[in-house]
Amino acid sequence: MPATFSAMSLKRDIGRARYAAAQGARVAWYMSQYMLARRISGPFNRPGEPRFQPQAPEGDARRIRAAFLDLFARDRANIEAGLYPAPNDVRLTRAVSALRNSANFFLDLPNVDQRRLERRGADVREAAESEGRFPVYYLQNFHYQTGGWLSQDSARLYDTQVEILFGGAADAMRRIALGALARAIRGTDQRRVKLLDIASGNGRFLRQVLTAFPRIPATGLDLSPAYCAEARKRLAHWPQVEIVNGAIEQAPFEDASFDAATCVYLFHELPPRVRREAAREIARIVKPGGVFVLADSIQTGDAADLDRMLEYFPVGFHEPYFASYLKEDFAALFGEAGFELEEVERAFLTKVTRFRKR
Repeated sequence: MPATFSAMSLKRDIGRARYAAAQGARVAWYMSQYMLARRISGPFNRPGEPRFQPQAPEGDARRIRAAFLDLFARDRANIEAGLYPAPNDVRLTRAVSALRNSANFFLDLPNVDQRRLERRGADVREAAESEGRFPVYYLQNFHYQTGGWLSQDSARLYDTQVEILFGGAADAMRRIALGALARAIRGTDQRRVKLLDIASGNGRFLRQVLTAFPRIPATGLDLSPAYCAEARKRLAHWPQVEIVNGAIEQAPFEDASFDAATCVYLFHELPPRVRREAAREIARIVKPGGVFVLADSIQTGDAADLDRMLEYFPVGFHEPYFASYLKEDFAALFGEAGFELEEVERAFLTKVTRFRKR
């Protein structure tokens, strides 16, 4: 028994050391690019605007750093609990693509900065409106990014943009949402859990899910044809996965089609009316007793030291519906649609909420 315990302890310690080394390198890579991007971009303010100073007092800055470190501690605890495997994304074979994506990010940065200074966030509208298949709210250059959600370049570059924005913490925040899902379906034959990932984008989160549950029958739903195409390429390894092009507020699925649904970083980009339509549709297509995991930005009051930053985010990053999102009561919103709140967990700048369909 002592020898077995010692071997298990050694294996755990080695796993922790590998995790710390890989995630530390990853954070250093993206944080250095964040610092460089801030230096290149300069202030967010337009000429004549009052200067915005997001720096927090020293005590608040310490709490932000503590929340950042706590995210990775939670992630490691979930791995050790067997909720999902340790990430394996820091590899030499990916170095070339990481460098290429970084170069493309900085090549595009002047375009993003110009839109920010001019508060110009609807470049994509004229190009897309002629197709007549996208809701108006969707035709935005969210984050002032080139192409909005509608170009192949955007679909390929999105992960790099988000990781730089969050200093290498974006994937870890997504994995906390994966942990909430894993706890909900633990002990269930994964082959019997039909999953819908709403606003699945380029397939980043679904790939995390499928790495943990490789036989789960999954569907991704997204409005962007370009992001759907990228997701299909990334998820081709799993033949039971389907990627559907469509909007959640008009979900192209039968009633009670899914045992579980997830949604990562969508609701802050929906107008209030559409949020309600989406909640009703999610309730319609999730089976009674099914689970819904929502992961999105923290809201006002979730982290008082960040409230002022949250107020500026819709302007500095062109998020036109973010101000109303900050005040949205999601427990009430999904409660009206037929869900009960099960758990809420803060993961640095993300809030993960799990609901159960009544």
